[in-house]
Amino acid sequence: MFTAAAIGLLVTMATALARAFLGPTIYDRILAVNVFGTKTVLMIAVVGFLTGRPEFLDVALVYALINFIGVIAALKVFKYGYLGSVESNRENGVRE
Repeated sequence: MFTAAAIGLLVTMATALARAFLGPTIYDRILAVNVFGTKTVLMIAVVGFLTGRPEFLDVALVYALINFIGVIAALKVFKYGYLGSVESNRENGVRE
């Protein structure tokens, strides 16, 4: 049963990768990368269960947090053009 879930996750990851390469806008591509990261977290959990290694769940949780923060940072960069704070950019003369 979990092997079928792993195969299903691989198929979903392949379609998310296709959307990441073919997406018409940058937001479609970022969403596809986020979906790929989420499916990777699920795949790590399934592989950990299949191999009998529950410590893989800790790795999956850390990967989920990194995926979330990375997507938020990428969206901020594409929306505002920078990643720094607003106050430091005002001091340097950068307009919003």
